[in-house]
Amino acid sequence: MRLRILAMGRLRNGPEKDLIEDYVARFNRSGRPLGLGPVELTELEDKKGGGKAAEAALLLKAIPQGAAVIALDERGKLQSSPDFAAHLSQIRDAAPSELIFVIGGADGLDPAVLQRAQSVLSFGKMVWPHMLVRVMLSEQLYRAASILAGGPYHRV
Repeated sequence: MRLRILAMGRLRNGPEKDLIEDYVARFNRSGRPLGLGPVELTELEDKKGGGKAAEAALLLKAIPQGAAVIALDERGKLQSSPDFAAHLSQIRDAAPSELIFVIGGADGLDPAVLQRAQSVLSFGKMVWPHMLVRVMLSEQLYRAASILAGGPYHRV
């Protein structure tokens, strides 16, 4: 199952981008034998500055028919890493064309995007900068693949 991180805004060169590239490469190596991956990052920009509604239109247009969607939002469900790995496995086994993780811009996601998602995931009650959420998601994807493969990366 292909995975895509669909995010508002462009990530500049720097430590966040380096971390994302590292975790995505690790995920792609460990996930493929599990039927997961590759994962790619698609960045969108609202050049007209239309706010959350304009961002929602761009995001929804970029989600293909038949794709499963997980939105990242502070009001979403909290999951442990093993629970996230199990959720990823269940989605894979349902065989959608693709799994899309949606990360909004600085103001979050419009309700229309949240309604399109099959699930909404939170990385905690604190608000995280959307650029850091990409890093955290990339790491959790790699951790999930490691958990599913029985690897040593995740320690209980």
